[in-house]
Amino acid sequence: MPTVPTDAPRGALRLVADVPLPGPANRFDYQSIDAAARRLYISHMNAGRVVVVDLDSSRVVAEVPGTPRATGILAVPAHHAVYVSAAGRHEVAVIDDRTLAVTAHVGGIDFPDGIAYAPTEDKLFVSDESGEADVVIEARMKRSTIALGGEAGNTHYDSVSRCILVAVQTRDQLVAIDPATERIVARYDLPGSNHPHGFTLDEAGRLAFISSEESGALQVVDLRTMRVLATHRVGDDPDVLAWDPVWRRLYVASESGVVSAFVAEGAELRPLGELRLPHAHTVAVDPRTHRVYLPLESLGGRPVLRILAPAP
Repeated sequence: MPTVPTDAPRGALRLVADVPLPGPANRFDYQSIDAAARRLYISHMNAGRVVVVDLDSSRVVAEVPGTPRATGILAVPAHHAVYVSAAGRHEVAVIDDRTLAVTAHVGGIDFPDGIAYAPTEDKLFVSDESGEADVVIEARMKRSTIALGGEAGNTHYDSVSRCILVAVQTRDQLVAIDPATERIVARYDLPGSNHPHGFTLDEAGRLAFISSEESGALQVVDLRTMRVLATHRVGDDPDVLAWDPVWRRLYVASESGVVSAFVAEGAELRPLGELRLPHAHTVAVDPRTHRVYLPLESLGGRPVLRILAPAP
């Protein structure tokens, strides 16, 4: 089991900077970090745009229009592409990361949300929340639809099992999909879960951290046995989670404006405290600098990217 480095800070988060963001003071959603290119991509959901931030200078470098009701977002450097769930057009929009322009559209998706990429098969898997399915995209074309039998929450790729994992929120399950055959290979019940939506993975430690929207609970699941190891309380209506694999810190952002921080010591989570900020329901962490990013829709009437870092 991976351990926390001895030089990793054990304190709560401290403020680094507040960066003004362009556009109206309304809702943001998912974020994606391209650590190699040093960029942060933010879905400005109710503005229908994607905000691009340089991680090293903490400056906004672009604002990409044409993504109405942008929800899920994923940078795939191998494609020189950023994929955005444009739910307002029932499609996934493709942004070229060199020109920062929308260059393609993949339609026919009821409500696209979370996005995962299976590199060996070179396929995208997109949560179709209201369509109760995962949609497979290959070569910028819709390939197939995998029925889940319930509303799709977030979708992630597990590089160890080489499976796509999907939270099926109306069945309180985690579903595993073989990306090669595009078929469900297992369904795992989550006892005590109530509408699981957001989750993230500690692939090295073989843990999944799964939040329940209806109960404000965070479950720790052993990915080897699929057994629930522990349950923790987080903010009401948890939404987006971010995992720092080096310092083994977990951040859970909730619609209620609570950001909960934990450190994983072996298979156990130890709470590090929480922040309360208006509309702080989406979070990202830079694995290189360990800085934490919270786009806030309105501070003083303007959108702001709050940047924090663990304190010594």
